[in-house]
Amino acid sequence: METMKDFEKELEESYKQLEQDDLESADTADGEIWMGLKEKMNNKEEFSVKIKEAVKGGVIAFVDEQRAFIPASQIGDTYIEKLEEMVGKHINVRITEVDPEKKRLILSGRVILQEQKEAKKKEAFAAIKVGAVYEGTVETLQPYGVFVSLSNGISGLVHISQICERRIGSPKEVVREGQKVMVKVLKIEDGKISLSMKGLNGEEASAEPEEPIENYVQAEEVTTSLGSLLAGIKLDN
Repeated sequence: METMKDFEKELEESYKQLEQDDLESADTADGEIWMGLKEKMNNKEEFSVKIKEAVKGGVIAFVDEQRAFIPASQIGDTYIEKLEEMVGKHINVRITEVDPEKKRLILSGRVILQEQKEAKKKEAFAAIKVGAVYEGTVETLQPYGVFVSLSNGISGLVHISQICERRIGSPKEVVREGQKVMVKVLKIEDGKISLSMKGLNGEEASAEPEEPIENYVQAEEVTTSLGSLLAGIKLDN
């Protein structure tokens, strides 16, 4: 996890914009405020802040009248190039670093979004059933197999030996990226999903898939096309 040291340069740049008198005025009288901020951090309290200005490497907001820095990489779950466009907007954040002596705060909105995604991911993963058949989309091809996205982002691996009945030298022989495929869940172990395309061709491939899975995990799979199944078959005249 990123710490205050990771943002040292950005923090120095942002605090150069404060007048020395402002820093000196923040004396021990606000000690209780900083104790409260530490408590919020320890309790992982989530709250909304309004972004007041954009500075080098991030943006500035205020929490209990204390100036707080939000690194550009911690504003959301995607990098924001034009930080000035965030000024005036409200975002949900959590305190990740508190330094009372230097009167410095670091906030993060990204950590909240990541936890939300992780929760949805676990929920979706738990809904996957071993032996069930799902429709997916081939994401990437690898020498050892294929990664397939199952509906709303959960992915699984189809080992090259599970792509089709015949032996193949490369997944490229039967599938392509972006292709829709039917896969069967063989195993779920250590957070990984093993899939198979075998036996899901022809009439079986038209079977109704399970309900769409929600969200994200990693796995791989491959599918066979009708052309690849007919390859090598000689028909008598």
